[in-house]
Amino acid sequence: MRDSLTPDLIRATHAAIADATIRTPTVRATRLSMQLGVDLYLKLENLQHTNAFKARGALAKLLTLTDEQRAAGVIACSAGNHAQGVAYHAARLGIPSTIVMPEGTPFNKIKRTSDFGAQVVIHGTGFDESVQFTLDMAAERGLAFIHPFDDTTVVAGQGTVAIEMLEQEPDLDTIVVPIGGGGLIAGMAVAAKGIRTDIEIVGAQALLFDAVKAQFDGGETHFAGSSLAEGISVRAPSPTNVEIIRQHVDRVESATEAEIEDAVFDLLSHEKLVAEGAPGAGLAVIKNDLNAFRGRKVGLVVCGGNIDSRLLSTLILRGLVRDGRITRLTFEIADTPGQLSDISRIIGDAGANVIEVIHQRMMQSVSLKQAELDVVIEARDRQHVTEILAALREGGFAVRADGVT
Repeated sequence: MRDSLTPDLIRATHAAIADATIRTPTVRATRLSMQLGVDLYLKLENLQHTNAFKARGALAKLLTLTDEQRAAGVIACSAGNHAQGVAYHAARLGIPSTIVMPEGTPFNKIKRTSDFGAQVVIHGTGFDESVQFTLDMAAERGLAFIHPFDDTTVVAGQGTVAIEMLEQEPDLDTIVVPIGGGGLIAGMAVAAKGIRTDIEIVGAQALLFDAVKAQFDGGETHFAGSSLAEGISVRAPSPTNVEIIRQHVDRVESATEAEIEDAVFDLLSHEKLVAEGAPGAGLAVIKNDLNAFRGRKVGLVVCGGNIDSRLLSTLILRGLVRDGRITRLTFEIADTPGQLSDISRIIGDAGANVIEVIHQRMMQSVSLKQAELDVVIEARDRQHVTEILAALREGGFAVRADGVT
């Protein structure tokens, strides 16, 4: 692939898929730019067909199949975004598709893949365990296997993202690209460096799946558990992609799960964008090293928006808690009438809202004539919570708040 993946191939692929893919916008992240002190631009591939960039490479590969291969059908292995890209374009082109998805794939990705007309098979605990099963099924049924990242045509399709970014914002200094198997950044790096040799390409990985960073830097991996960025949770990236990354990418950085979660919440709360964990890793890498990005015009690929709705709701609530906008107050009160009404009045007078009240008499360690009261409130921010605590203490209540003194 190293010799065959060229800027010319990526340009030709861009022309081939242009009519059936969305030329997604590249927009300035106004609020995040102000907050971070970085001139940040977002390539909104979460607005692509199937809400992820993977539809580009999937279509590119499908267009190269023979009539016999189209009639027999295709098979792919994916945690979701490649699956949906293959399923969507295969259905549009009248090609039967089978998708193998690992156990634990978010339900919304399974359902959407099935809704596009694919036969979904659940197997394995991750991509690396599922891929051999997929290859065996392909051989048994005579299906064309479409690899999500270890295929020249697929990688060329992903590289078309860079062509559009640099047409939309020609003076970008840096492009930050999430990395799983390496297909997106390999294609984008070749395309971008083919247009401007001086542009900086930075890779972003989840710390728990940092195989490319380890190979790039000659360090150790940190494989452990599961990641919010399941779309880039790949233990065995393509060796060919890694070689391209060594040649064309300037550096690769990683982010922790807490940093990724915080970044996904930032994209939602500040820019009103639904993004999954992979672009969260990209934003987290920027936030982790602001000095390296300040004064530069930085592009970030928001490569997908297919985050599970239940997971997203929990993430939002946790983000509100971190910001102090939702806080639990714990009281030790005398078990007498009127206590709760006095507490509610003080909280209301301070401009906050009571969301939930939990009044315990039995399951607690306080004395028999006391009770423990948990009150969950909605406030403006942590400073507002501090003011509410002061008012409650002035009113004679012993109270503490999670994460606030």
